[in-house]
This record gives sequence, C-alpha cells and structure tokens, in this order.
Amino acid sequence: MKDLVNKFLSENDKSAIKARVRAAEKRTAGEIVVMVVSSSHRYPLANILGGILFAVVFGIAIALISGLETMWHFLGFFALSFVLCNEIIRRSFFLKRLFVTDSDMKEEVEEAAIGSFYKKEIYNTRDHAGILIYISLFERRVWILGDKGINAKIDPVVWRGIADSIVAGIKDKKQVSAICDAIDRCGDILEQHFPPGPENPDELDDAVIIGH
Repeated sequence: MKDLVNKFLSENDKSAIKARVRAAEKRTAGEIVVMVVSSSHRYPLANILGGILFAVVFGIAIALISGLETMWHFLGFFALSFVLCNEIIRRSFFLKRLFVTDSDMKEEVEEAAIGSFYKKEIYNTRDHAGILIYISLFERRVWILGDKGINAKIDPVVWRGIADSIVAGIKDKKQVSAICDAIDRCGDILEQHFPPGPENPDELDDAVIIGH
C-alpha cells in the first residue's frame, strides 16, 4: 500500500512540499503538517461482500460450464472462488471501492484524520495554531484540521474549500501544485492571525508524513 503513496508523490515532490511548508511557516507562529496515507481504513467488510458476490457468480458459472451442478460441487466452487476473489478485492482499490459507501469513507477519513492530529501531537504547539492537511488516497478525500487557537478565528467552511481545491488538483493529476497552493493559503491565514514573534521555533517536522 505504501507504494501507492510513493507513486502519488515522488521524492522530489516530497522535497518541494517540505520546502513550501518551511517557507509558509516563516511567515507565522503557526505550524502546518501534510500527511498522505494510502487508505484510512482496511474496510474488511468490503472484501467479504465483494468476495461473496463474485464467488456466487463464478461458482454458478463454473458449475454450469463443467456440468457439475450438484449443491456440493457448487459449494466447492464457491469456496475456492471466494478465497481468490476476497484476495483480489483486498489488493484492488478499484474493486474494493465498489463495496464501500461514501458515508463510510467520509466517516473513516474524518476519524483517521482526528486520530493522526493527536497522534502526531499537532495539538501540542505553543499557540495552538497547528493545521493538519490529511490526504487519503483510497477514499479520494482530504480533511483539514485546525487546532483550537486557529479554529476560534476561522469558519470551518474555509478548511472545506481548501480541501476541495486539493481534491480537484488530484483529479487533474496536479497534486503537488494543489498541495503547495493549499499550504500557501493556510500560511496566509496563519500569518494574519498568528504573525511570527521575536522567536519563531519550528515546533513540528516540515516533512510530509507518509502513512499506510
């Protein structure tokens, strides 16, 4: 799964994003973190549902073609087909997505983003002005979380607009420029409300966080 993230962002891409984060943070006391994951959840139920559906179809087809149409033969064909189809769906984002609802994906991405926000201690900055840009590739969703310091000053609709711009950029295969533009927009917001002081320590790592 990690290979999917590496295909999404090359090493040069990661370096460019890191440099853009560093430049944006020089203008503000806030912090910006970019995280990219292949998927926010494993969705095991999708593997099972898809495996059952395809196994029934293949089991019936094999039984009819082979002429072995008893229930016991069908169950054998079904079992073998289920094991194979379950494994194929587990490895195929395209097929798995057919068996996951939009509401489930939205919920899992939001939950994973919140979990990452706390796990990576983005909440633990001096001015509580950390921002997480969380990108989940399987779900094709972006979630932006601001800490309580910046959220007290910004309408959540602003974060949704920035997230949507990243999604649009990804669809156009311009993910790096879209992410960098989003970093600049977050930097502009932070600069307005949290300008840098005499001391402006870099409290969080600027490198892109890669998840699975």
